[in-house]
Amino acid sequence: MIEVFGRAHAWDDPMVLAAGGAAALILLVLGLLISAVRRAGRSAEMAAPLIYQMDRLTRRVDQLGEGQQRLAGGLTHVSEAQAASQANMLRLMESRLAEVGEQMNRNLEGASRRTALSLGELQQRLATIDRAQENIEKLSGNVLSLQDILSNKQTRGAFGEIQLADIVGKALPKDSYVLQATLSNGRRADCLIRLPKPPGPIVVDSKFPLEAYEALRRAETQWDRQEAVRAFKTSVRAHIRAISQKYIIAEETADGALMFLPSEAVYAELHANFPDLVRESFEARVWIVSPTTCMATLNTMRAILKDARMRDQAGAIRKTLKLLHRDVELVAERVDRLTTHFGQARADLEGIGLAAERAGKRAARLDNLDFEDLGADQDEMMPRLPGAAE
Repeated sequence: MIEVFGRAHAWDDPMVLAAGGAAALILLVLGLLISAVRRAGRSAEMAAPLIYQMDRLTRRVDQLGEGQQRLAGGLTHVSEAQAASQANMLRLMESRLAEVGEQMNRNLEGASRRTALSLGELQQRLATIDRAQENIEKLSGNVLSLQDILSNKQTRGAFGEIQLADIVGKALPKDSYVLQATLSNGRRADCLIRLPKPPGPIVVDSKFPLEAYEALRRAETQWDRQEAVRAFKTSVRAHIRAISQKYIIAEETADGALMFLPSEAVYAELHANFPDLVRESFEARVWIVSPTTCMATLNTMRAILKDARMRDQAGAIRKTLKLLHRDVELVAERVDRLTTHFGQARADLEGIGLAAERAGKRAARLDNLDFEDLGADQDEMMPRLPGAAE
């Protein structure tokens, strides 16, 4: 940078270049004039104005030289200032670069820690997902096994019987029911609950119309649904008729029986969309129950059994109450005797206290050498303790 006419300009600025060219031109003209004056040898009269002009040119040249010196000094100052500014800029850039590098290192370190933590959490979640996948695979295997079991009619019946036995075993005492009981007509019931008369022993038989229900659920067209509904009704009616004919025996069983459906879905479908079948079961005195309603029914039967057993044991309970009353009377008699004994003991303790008090008084007289009243004391009757011999 260079200062020209009070303004800063770069070295390659046109104004700076023009100023330098003008100075060079003036010096060239001045040289030519001096040589011309020397060659011409004109007279002093003609030389005077020329000398005056030469003086002016010389002063102007001196001024230009001083300007060039000032220009050179300004250029030196500008170069020094520019070098200092560049050094400051370099130091500032180095410090900023160092700060940016340090910040980037901290950010990279924090990002690496967060990445490692995220990878660790991801690994744990993947392990959890793997375990869940294993459980799902096991569960799918169990579901397939259950489907295999339910696909066979005999195994499906065994599944319902096992579920019925589990529910009955949880709700009733062991001596109040019999599994696979054989009736007088030779029929074998899944469960016979020994209720007192009335109503008497009641049969619970497990039925599982799964095939008809699955066909009803898979029906897509109207014709398929009609066929599935017809098959479902036929299957349920056949079960109701079989239970009514086989397990309701006069003077042996109750005037009704229970049909146990091991599936809540089948039970809900039956009561939601087939109320005519439910009415037919009521007319046949066959009560349809699901695992939930069967548990509630069995709890009611448990209360009936408990009430019947309490009635059967009413005589024993009255006898036990009579013995308990006699024991209470004996306790009252013994309490009265203890009260009498305690009264006698209290009187004896009072007599002992009086005798001890008199003995203490006599001992005090002896200690004080007071013998005047000893004769009178000897003539006194000795106090007798209560109960002492005469």
